[in-house]
Amino acid sequence: MKFIHAADIHLDSPLCGLASYPNAPLQTLRSASREAFARLIDAAIDEAVDFMVIAGDLYDGDWRDYNTGHFFVGEMVRLHQAGIPVYLLYGNHDAESEMTRRLTLPPNVHLFDSRKPSTHRIEDLRVALHGRSFKDAATTENLALGYPDPLSGWLNIGVLHTALEGYAAHARYAPCSLAELCAKGYDYWALGHVHEHAVLSESPWVVFPGNLQGRHIREAGPRGAVLVTADHSGIQTVERLIVDVLRWERLDIDVSEAADLPAVVALAGRALEHLLLSQCGNWPLAVRVCLQGRTSAHGLLFGLEAQLREEILAQAAALQGGRLWIEKLKLETSPALDAGQLAARADAIADLQALLAEVPEDADFLRSLSEDLQLLTAKAPLALIEALPEFQAIRRGEVLGLIDAVTPALLAQLATAEQANEAN
Repeated sequence: MKFIHAADIHLDSPLCGLASYPNAPLQTLRSASREAFARLIDAAIDEAVDFMVIAGDLYDGDWRDYNTGHFFVGEMVRLHQAGIPVYLLYGNHDAESEMTRRLTLPPNVHLFDSRKPSTHRIEDLRVALHGRSFKDAATTENLALGYPDPLSGWLNIGVLHTALEGYAAHARYAPCSLAELCAKGYDYWALGHVHEHAVLSESPWVVFPGNLQGRHIREAGPRGAVLVTADHSGIQTVERLIVDVLRWERLDIDVSEAADLPAVVALAGRALEHLLLSQCGNWPLAVRVCLQGRTSAHGLLFGLEAQLREEILAQAAALQGGRLWIEKLKLETSPALDAGQLAARADAIADLQALLAEVPEDADFLRSLSEDLQLLTAKAPLALIEALPEFQAIRRGEVLGLIDAVTPALLAQLATAEQANEAN
């Protein structure tokens, strides 16, 4: 016996972070969640699974129209024609609404009640699926406590949309503990809500399959569902089933050995090439490049973020422009000389560092600087102001954080320029 456990499909949820990228794969971005779901249905048919479980957040909230629902119904018809039933539980994003109540689903789709826990039995397989849908999005009660006892001699599967415990990044919907789930006596817990794949227990199996398609850089890496095999003795295997169509990756690059901007760009190019070679599939990649390390180039990069980004974009285009996109470039380098080494110098740079260190205590200076910067940013185009977090911070009068961010690079730039002058 085989079944697929999926969750957090978020049909028609947009992908974020690439729309403004020149030549971005806009059609892929718009249709990614649908294509990933269609791949899941293809896999279910190819594997001839006995049934499918969807543990919540099929949708991404209210639809703008019925097209999302019609697409889902069409995919369910494909499973119906293949003789594959689906057991669907609603989570916080698709808690029963007018549209979900009105949508007529094919006969192979079986819903879990939202008023109380219910059990669906597959008689010929002797499988019992227990679950309860969310009626309201903000369901904060422990739903698992009310789930029925397992059926003796059957394979018991609990279907639950939950934050569980210890997932602070996710809203605490239907919270419960792993110990409570394990004590229930079920063979398998098909969970949803947490977007990262996780196997929390193997006796019994407690599994988050993760979401089908990463939607932004915080959902990096492979995405999909799980394929489960079982027999009369219980669960045998739980394997990941990867179906994403575009993959997000964070690429940390150590540039500590780089002495100038061309060297930094060369290191980035090699790292991007290695990333492409390391992929076992042919997914389009949306990459956040993070330059790190203590480097003498830190001061040289000061103020050159735009040029550096263009150089790295060119590297990506040269490697595989139709498959590789840079979501964002982040400078996380630090100066080769630390604050203590600069302070030990008996020169103007050390004096400047001492003055900058006193800035947080100088309210008059901060107020004057804020006013001057606001006058400058007022002349910038609105699109630029909205695009740059630094400009938004200036408009809010939050300049201290900017000073903290700029100070190391400014001092490093001055020290580097001084060394160049001495060498000449």
